Amino acid sequence: MRRLGELEAEIMDRLWAWRRPATVREIVDDINLGRRVAYTTVMTVADILHRKGWLRREKAGRAWLYEPVRTREEYTAALMQDALGDSADRPAALLRFVETISDEDMEALDAALRAARGTRPDGGAA
Repeated sequence: MRRLGELEAEIMDRLWAWRRPATVREIVDDINLGRRVAYTTVMTVADILHRKGWLRREKAGRAWLYEPVRTREEYTAALMQDALGDSADRPAALLRFVETISDEDMEALDAALRAARGTRPDGGAA
């Protein structure tokens, strides 16, 4: 999976945060609070994201309402999987990754592994 481009990520970030469909006008207006971007540029990138399968759209009057097809977490997981897939030594890559994460992330990873295995923190079956 290719990482999203800068504007693609800005659009997806807003839609993920808003958790509702939005028009290009709403997205442009929000982006323009921090930097200038043309309506047509955002419209083109939203259409590209739609064609790539990242966004679904539905007509609302004369405008399109866009919403994400995948969650931010699904996107992040796919990036992690791709990065891991690039390694010739997956166990070593995982070890290096685990050595660099915070204690909080380590606990979250441990909880995720337990959930995936169906076990409780004490090691028993869930």
